[in-house]
Amino acid sequence: MTKTPKKIGRPPMLTGKRIRIIKAKLTDEEFEALLEIQKTTGLNRMELIRKRVLHSGSTVTINIKELLGTLDAIGAEMGRAGNNINQLARHANILNKQGNLTPEVITEFNKLFTAYIRIQQELEKTLRQILRAMKST
Repeated sequence: MTKTPKKIGRPPMLTGKRIRIIKAKLTDEEFEALLEIQKTTGLNRMELIRKRVLHSGSTVTINIKELLGTLDAIGAEMGRAGNNINQLARHANILNKQGNLTPEVITEFNKLFTAYIRIQQELEKTLRQILRAMKST
């Protein structure tokens, strides 16, 4: 009884196989610039070179890890701002029930809340632009 050998590893690539090698010489300054771009974009060297050379070098590359970290921080800050607004509204309701709510407090709250809504709308618009830019690359 003979056993059939198990196929180990990735199946062979039939199309799109990269077999050509290109060598390039860089000065120390150019190499440092390449490393800096690599660090800021989060791409490895070959992905970076392919993207810049073959897909119009002016495309914007985004460091996904950094973007996600920043978006996470923004989301947390927006959550804290929302909590603060809820606390202020609760406090205003308590003052209203006690009859101590002044028109100045209402005016100031409305002004701050309007500014918050405007900032939130600008943030949403910017996030949509980022997502569109990411889809097109």
